[in-house]
Amino acid sequence: MALLFMSTFDKSEDWRRALTDALPELEFRKFPDETGDPAEVDFALVWRPKPGALLAYPNLKTIFSLGAGVDHILLGGGDLPKDVPIVRLIDAALTSDMTQYVVHWALHFHRSFQIYQAAQAEARWTRLPYPAAGERRIGILGLGVLGSDAARAFAAMGFDVAGWSRSPKVIDGVTSFHGADRLTKFLARSDILICLLPLTPDTQGLLNDERLAALPRGAFVINPARGAHVVDADLLAALDSGQIDGAALDVFAREPLASDHPFWRHPKVIVTPHIASHTTPRSAAAQVAANIQRIRRGEEPENQVDRARMY
Repeated sequence: MALLFMSTFDKSEDWRRALTDALPELEFRKFPDETGDPAEVDFALVWRPKPGALLAYPNLKTIFSLGAGVDHILLGGGDLPKDVPIVRLIDAALTSDMTQYVVHWALHFHRSFQIYQAAQAEARWTRLPYPAAGERRIGILGLGVLGSDAARAFAAMGFDVAGWSRSPKVIDGVTSFHGADRLTKFLARSDILICLLPLTPDTQGLLNDERLAALPRGAFVINPARGAHVVDADLLAALDSGQIDGAALDVFAREPLASDHPFWRHPKVIVTPHIASHTTPRSAAAQVAANIQRIRRGEEPENQVDRARMY
């Protein structure tokens, strides 16, 4: 039983230790140095695999994503094995980290800390009023594992929380909107908009001038999902006009973000370098190992991706 690790970032030794501790019989192979006989590879654990590379493994049983999203596999270009299941990673540590990130920046904007930062630079003593949590409307785009966890966290703090998703969701303390026809109504009640959507052809460029204009004037935008959700020029224009009063961005259409990109120096933009959350091999390996055991028993893996929906 062999697993091929194929990734553009190198945490291979951490994954090797974590997976072989969980499954001592597993042969861990790192691409491209340890590929060996392609016919012996049963599983692939990947991040941004080279286009067409996975076609070389005729007995591949499952493709595991190294992250919560699978756009890096399905939108990466090139062919994929057609009948091989793709499984996304649901890592409790990753989910918790993401919730911490969005809560941090939502509170930052809610309490006007960006104004206090500017005041400190001028040695200016400024005290500002702020609304009660129940008077601040949080809107979360995407109510999957990440969005649902964040929504519950905000609801527990007393915020007025709503979420938008493709299909109906029921979460205690959260108003649910779903479907394309309810998106504008959802945006109109979102003082702080948090994007936690998967990247699909339908969500690419979703945050454009039309959607940003649907937000209340002076709203804030937080995006730790995928950079391609945002039309950069439209967000910059909305910031300059005052339609959007601030943005915290962790992901970008091209990474690393070019040193001359306007986001770096815009006074209303906070840039972080794709660090909102990350996969921790020690905690995530347990899920991969459990799914491998299910597959070996002839069962379906958990968290299997619907290729048509791309999540």
